[in-house]
Amino acid sequence: MKLGELKEFLDEKVLFYENPKFIVSDPIQIPHLFSKKEDIEIAAFLTAIISWGNRTMIIRNASKMMQLLDYAPHDFIMNHQKKDLKCLDGFVHRTFNSIDLQQFINSLQHIYKEHGGLENALKIRDKTDTYQTAIHHFKNIFFEIAHPQRTQKHISDPLKNSAAKRINMFLRWMVRDKKTGVDFGIWKTHNTANLSCPLDVHSGNVARKLALLLRKQNDWKAVLELDRNLRLLDKKDPVKYDFALFGLGVFEKF
Repeated sequence: MKLGELKEFLDEKVLFYENPKFIVSDPIQIPHLFSKKEDIEIAAFLTAIISWGNRTMIIRNASKMMQLLDYAPHDFIMNHQKKDLKCLDGFVHRTFNSIDLQQFINSLQHIYKEHGGLENALKIRDKTDTYQTAIHHFKNIFFEIAHPQRTQKHISDPLKNSAAKRINMFLRWMVRDKKTGVDFGIWKTHNTANLSCPLDVHSGNVARKLALLLRKQNDWKAVLELDRNLRLLDKKDPVKYDFALFGLGVFEKF
């Protein structure tokens, strides 16, 4: 397909998939349970972190996390005492277990108390137009307090060539406009133009079939290649095409 034809095709798919019906089967439904900004972003962050594997299981376990945090994640994180973390014992989602969840609670408290919250901690602070160094910096401050070594693996580092799919998905949720009722658009200090596609097996395979991506590995180099091509289609909101790539892969078996 020529560039104009590809844009028309993908724009139609975005319109088809980016609507509230998308939420019903997607983990983004978890942060949609909340109205307070900090509750939304914490629920979204924790949900995104465990978003790998079966989506039904992701939603079930993310719901369990919210239950354990008394459906008030920001209040729990800011005001919990050590004994309160006992209720998290036994939680597990694949390799993310109660030890990891307890550390995430403590690290999130540190982020909100010492670094101005998630929105501020994930800002792009250099002159680049992607979140590569921002995510790397975020991981550093997330783990600058005492932590078990095992927990570090649950936040990817693009400077080590990770595609950082889950963090990029979380950023899409927080930054993109809420006009369609799917994403939230609550991080006004961030720019939609800088977002990168949450690259996974589905979006990667579809992108390759459409010649938007030539690199075979789903790593940060592939993310940058896909960025460049999606920004040719829409430089202000390139990640809207995540809906098209994901929908074509998961629902249409493209």
